[in-house]
Amino acid sequence: MPFWSHRAPPLDDSLRLIVGLGNPGREYAQTRHNAGFMTVERLASRYGLAFKGSKQRADVARGKIDTIPVLLAQPLTFMNESGNAVSRLVHYYRIDLDHLLVVCDDMDLPFGRLRFRSDGSAGGQRGLDSIIRSLGSNEFARLRIGVGRPARSAVGHVLGRFSREQEAFLPQLLDVASDAVVAFLTRDAQEAMNLFNRDWTAELLGERT
Repeated sequence: MPFWSHRAPPLDDSLRLIVGLGNPGREYAQTRHNAGFMTVERLASRYGLAFKGSKQRADVARGKIDTIPVLLAQPLTFMNESGNAVSRLVHYYRIDLDHLLVVCDDMDLPFGRLRFRSDGSAGGQRGLDSIIRSLGSNEFARLRIGVGRPARSAVGHVLGRFSREQEAFLPQLLDVASDAVVAFLTRDAQEAMNLFNRDWTAELLGERT
């Protein structure tokens, strides 16, 4: 019997799965690679949802966002094996890929830029690559949060903390990313893209002056 069919919950075809990518453990909590984790944590806090462990190798928080049933998830498999947890969640909860949104960091975008895509390649993001391979499909939505590309070590960059200046703006950026997820859930996907696919740095800077 497949692992996902054992005592599966009742089918809810309105359930949306929002996966924030990152690495588990206190040492990674505030690193650039954990921008996805931070976003779903912000959503959980905003809507009064609590994370708990699961048998799908992820911490999950289930509830509603503006009347829409959601499952927020943080894979515990580390970034490069994110697909292991995501495929388990998708099969166990019988999630249509149209109802899956993955939130992750992106080095090819400058800090402060958000970008929704309804499908597409991993673009070098190891977590997305793992998910695409595990699901056998790239036809799921993703929200990329720009963390900028370093001049030297990419690994050191994504596993490092945001700069002091960036950390000052990070709470506001996470609020905007959370708003973007809510818009994706409650509006037409194209409308959400039109509203949020841009660089928010100038606007966030203006709010602080």
